[in-house]
Amino acid sequence: MSETAVLTIDGPVSSGKGTVARLVATRMGWHLLDSGALYRVLGYHARNQGVALDDEAKLVALARALPVRFVEQQGDTAVILNGEDVSNIIRQESVGELASQVAVLQPVRDALLARQRAFAEAPGLVADGRDMGTVVFTDAPLKIYLTASAEERARRRFEQLKQKGFGATLATLVEDIRTRDDRDMNRDVAPLRPADDAVVIDSTTLTVDDVVDRILDEAAARQLA
Repeated sequence: MSETAVLTIDGPVSSGKGTVARLVATRMGWHLLDSGALYRVLGYHARNQGVALDDEAKLVALARALPVRFVEQQGDTAVILNGEDVSNIIRQESVGELASQVAVLQPVRDALLARQRAFAEAPGLVADGRDMGTVVFTDAPLKIYLTASAEERARRRFEQLKQKGFGATLATLVEDIRTRDDRDMNRDVAPLRPADDAVVIDSTTLTVDDVVDRILDEAAARQLA
């Protein structure tokens, strides 16, 4: 396990983990890991390669040799797959569904585990995902579980997609989010749940700044910030 301090932020789809994690990492001057992007890239890459999403052996091979790079630029992270910037493509709902399907396979998760832990470098790492605090960085000194109502998460996702020019209906997004929640929380492999020692934050009625400040206060209390 890493000797570098890690702050984990787990939670369900569209709970704001990515936005909050980036702001917290920036404020603390720490590195950032968007673990969900790895699964999205793998699902997208598998589809492009014609690999079935239940073919564990081929998916593991793809995961181990995944030609992906994360490049920090202008306050954002570009996701580069085989030299192509797929940052926007992997945020589509259809790719999120692919990620959810490959993420239930233990051999695939095992193949990506070492790659995720390698992101932990000084001065520290903010890692967001589904199992950062429960599986990947179990000894992290601060674990956050960020959640919100399904309706509020759907509303946020709707606004994000609209800004990026993607079409969606609010009712469909609510149903999709509830389906994803059920799959993520009830899967046999690394089910989505708060770590036993996690600080649970319900952001339904909170602003992004409220959440970031709360996390930074928790970090300061542990002498991390």
